[in-house]
Amino acid sequence: MILLSDPRVAAVPATDDGDPLVDLRDVPDLRLDTRAADPAGAYARVRLGVAERLLAAQRVLPDGLCLLVIEGYRPYQAQLEIFTGYREELRELHPDWSAERLHRETTKFVSPVEVAPHSTGGAVDLTLCTGDGLELDMGTAVDATPEASRNACFTAAPSIGDTARRHRRILVSVLSGAGLVNYPTEWWHWSYGDRYWALMTGAPRTRYGPL
Repeated sequence: MILLSDPRVAAVPATDDGDPLVDLRDVPDLRLDTRAADPAGAYARVRLGVAERLLAAQRVLPDGLCLLVIEGYRPYQAQLEIFTGYREELRELHPDWSAERLHRETTKFVSPVEVAPHSTGGAVDLTLCTGDGLELDMGTAVDATPEASRNACFTAAPSIGDTARRHRRILVSVLSGAGLVNYPTEWWHWSYGDRYWALMTGAPRTRYGPL
């Protein structure tokens, strides 16, 4: 499992092809949740290439299912606050951890700001729902931490039930088939064009840099 703290991620050359941000509130074919909404509407924005791939993934979902997008672009300061907050939470829970382990464990839930996929506009947090908006059983809530869920948030976690495992397989199939990559400690987190995507797909450089 390659984490975002891995030096190979930061070593990927960062370039930006200028792909614009798209506001998913203007894309009626995708369902957008508001739980992560911010006053500036950053949560609703993703790069055009991501929006196109989400639409492609939705088209091949089984009948009656929809993608439910929760968060896309995340500004630098918001990313830093989440990272720092979770790191301090882990520090209090595990005062015996070394600084290196503390950093590594933090990145199982939130990316360091210098390589953060969300801050490029290339990442999205999402889940599956019915046509009526009822969220499917995915084994954990979106944004469940490894600490609180005992690693059940890991995409391939063996501890979840059969129904949740089946739903995760559907999500993996349609999103990976559309060209996105999953961060394996967070079943809901998918990205395209960022450093993690480049490393996992063998691309020589990013499509998207930080915004």
